[in-house]
Amino acid sequence: MRPGVVEVHDLPFPKLELVHESQSRKCQHGVVLKCVATNICGSDQHMVRGRTTAPAGLVLGHEITGEVVEVGRDVEYLRVGDLVSVPFNVACGRCDNCKRGQTGVCLNVNPARAGGAYGYVDMGGWQGGQAEYAMIPYADFNCLKLPEGAMDKILDLATLSDIFPTGFHGAVTAGVGPGSTVYVAGAGPVGLAAAASAQLLGAAVVIVGDINPARLKAVEDMGAVPLDVSSGEPMPAALARILGGGQTEVDAGVDCVGFEARGAGSSASKEVPAQVLNDLMGAVRAGGALGVPGLYVTDDPGGVDAAAKVGALSLRLGLGWAKSQSIAMGQCPVMKYNKQLMRAIMYDRVKIAKAVGATVISLDESVAAYKAFDAGAPRKYILDPHGVVRKHHPNAPKL
Repeated sequence: MRPGVVEVHDLPFPKLELVHESQSRKCQHGVVLKCVATNICGSDQHMVRGRTTAPAGLVLGHEITGEVVEVGRDVEYLRVGDLVSVPFNVACGRCDNCKRGQTGVCLNVNPARAGGAYGYVDMGGWQGGQAEYAMIPYADFNCLKLPEGAMDKILDLATLSDIFPTGFHGAVTAGVGPGSTVYVAGAGPVGLAAAASAQLLGAAVVIVGDINPARLKAVEDMGAVPLDVSSGEPMPAALARILGGGQTEVDAGVDCVGFEARGAGSSASKEVPAQVLNDLMGAVRAGGALGVPGLYVTDDPGGVDAAAKVGALSLRLGLGWAKSQSIAMGQCPVMKYNKQLMRAIMYDRVKIAKAVGATVISLDESVAAYKAFDAGAPRKYILDPHGVVRKHHPNAPKL
């Protein structure tokens, strides 16, 4: 509703149409979903904190798993009753970028810029999914139909809409593979997902840095190495201590913090937007790569200075250039990964819900969950608007 204020409101049942800036168009290629699981994301938190230009009244939520309850005239392959995972990227499936697999920067779903998303500022006006029901356009293309037995693993499968593919994308674009040494900046849900992804990809050592003791404990619990970046220990010394053999750099670095980064050591209480990126360029070996799934914005009303307010950061680009590092950034193209990650879940290759601290809440508990998440709770809050998740998993962690 305004910075710091989230409320639950009654709204009309969604229609197969998009209404954006007083203009509307029919979406007969869409479906309406009964939201089975819909998650709170760190990206939502940036808007709630007032760190974007998100308008009042925006319905939040881009991580949607649901049951089809209404099918548009032009939908061919989905049926009422199907359980589907929805990539947070809204993509048309028709434009040049979609045909290249770059669904995070679809050219047709957002009049303002490339790339669309549900319930997010400047992402095309698509209604968010932290709700009882949601409309999904281009449904044949966007929806991943979940297999029989999916409700047995719904807490894990609920991460397929964003957090798991996003963490995986960060690890993949950083070049993580068998035997890699990896540093993940940030132990929030995406950082934990990136760490789990690095383990799935065969990394030898996964280090996760943060300043929050509870989140660092979650890192340790998942079998990764926690690093308290508020301790003041220089990064080369910390890496040498952990890796041994005189190694002071890692093969791959993943930024899961983004533009609200804090300083290191004695500056950990201050916001330093480029801190993580500069740390990673120093920590990653020559010829290595940085994956940057952490969010950076073009408009930040709460930026620490005039440059930060427009997303202009003081990067040590010369260092990255001298070390011949590559940097991959931007929205994860969820569709590139979600089907194979679904299989990894169904065949017990990964326990992603446990890794990220999946916690089931009702829609009415979402206001309290936003406050807990903002305070640094090491949990991934999964809204259960209809009580379906709790019915199938009565012992799942709760708020």
